[in-house]
Amino acid sequence: MTTTPSALRWPAAEQIDLGRAPLTVLDRDRTQPFLLLHGGAGPHSVTGFGDLLAARLNTRVLMPTHPGFAGTDRPAGLAGIPALAALYADLLDRLDVWDVTVAGNSIGGWVAAELALLGSPRVSGAVLINAVGLDVPDHPITDISGLSPAQVQALAWKDPGRVPPNPAQPGPDFAALAAYTGMTMSDPALGDRLADLDLPVKVIWGAADGIAGPDYGRAYAAAIPGATFTLIEDAGHLPQLEAPEELLAAVRAER
Repeated sequence: MTTTPSALRWPAAEQIDLGRAPLTVLDRDRTQPFLLLHGGAGPHSVTGFGDLLAARLNTRVLMPTHPGFAGTDRPAGLAGIPALAALYADLLDRLDVWDVTVAGNSIGGWVAAELALLGSPRVSGAVLINAVGLDVPDHPITDISGLSPAQVQALAWKDPGRVPPNPAQPGPDFAALAAYTGMTMSDPALGDRLADLDLPVKVIWGAADGIAGPDYGRAYAAAIPGATFTLIEDAGHLPQLEAPEELLAAVRAER
């Protein structure tokens, strides 16, 4: 039986009509795209690192803003971290990207974990950067609700003196955070579900994190079969801001 080109179905194959004839084109570009997800600090907290990642790895980096953050609209029905993960699975489908590494910081790491658990064939790995979401009774997450921006910065940064001034973003967006997390910052069922995760996962942690400490990060890595754990000494909760070069090296490192 003869199979016509139009009947072939490959991941990343694109149907292109040149007028004279339609072509099915399989793109062998080896660039691996990243979906980079921000935490409660807002989208600006990952933009610089996303630019660095794109430039150094010559890769495509998608950096969405979680609806409700940075003045964007959030539909009333969009609530909870799993719903946000499902939204990003739809985004990957719409953009038709494959072999995606999903990376996220803080609640963005939680979203990345949930997205990896959805089993999308478009996702090939995950990088969890000072992620929250796991319930670790021996090493609980610090409750930051009601804290001032200065108090949050003191917990989040190894050296709060490095915090860049940003009058437009004085601190975490607690209203948007509450819509997705209820400010509990953990799901008691996540650990059991992570035990079934069958993807390469890197867990990367700032050693001076006063919100979710290194032992919490080690517990996260231990909950995921085969996950690696890397500690960045010169950073707190936001390694992408305090130690971007070290974070880049950890992301690039071979397993």
